[in-house]
Amino acid sequence: MISISDAQRAPLPEVRFLATIPHGLPRALYSFRARADGYLAFVGRISPEKRVDSAMRVAREAGLPLRIAAKVDPADRAYFQSEIRPLLDSMPNVEFLGEIGDRAKAELLGGARALLFPIDWPEPFGLVMIEALACGTPVIARRRGSVPEILRNGVTGFLCETETEMAGAVARLHEVDRLRCREEFEARFSDRVMAERYLEVYRRVASSPAAERVEIEEVSSADQLSNA
Repeated sequence: MISISDAQRAPLPEVRFLATIPHGLPRALYSFRARADGYLAFVGRISPEKRVDSAMRVAREAGLPLRIAAKVDPADRAYFQSEIRPLLDSMPNVEFLGEIGDRAKAELLGGARALLFPIDWPEPFGLVMIEALACGTPVIARRRGSVPEILRNGVTGFLCETETEMAGAVARLHEVDRLRCREEFEARFSDRVMAERYLEVYRRVASSPAAERVEIEEVSSADQLSNA
């Protein structure tokens, strides 16, 4: 098996992982924006573990507008109505956009001063983080799951724990070079880099001794049966 992050391996100690290869995106999918507008962004789902409520409070404490692009799944409608809707009604600095398409998401992320990613669960990857980096937009996130593997603290954003720390990180965004964020995306998270890493693993497996290849195939078959 190949994991998309080392964090993804944690609940699967019995699986034989050959490598960790992060997700990749086409370089032209998101355009670099050297200058941002004066708002923060949240992109994802409205659910308790995504902590959009934290993002809203962080934006209020930082004194900046927050634009939320997020869908509400049927399972989370009650949570949205009871917990998030009252916050939206009480915070004039927050704009709820609902679910948006790829073009609108690129505009939203590219114009944001930062993406707020205050998750509170072991996220296996978090694709929106590299979408933001592709635009040159830094990310402010909690240290959960794969976040410390994807972000470089102080370089492509800030790793925080509390909402107060995240609000403080907003005041330090001038320390982050947006071009460096884009360069990190191209060097680590482009589709070409991802494909080359997969090819490297395939070549290594193909060139390994026959006995090792059989062992790998047997492990893969066992995993398929256990997941069936």
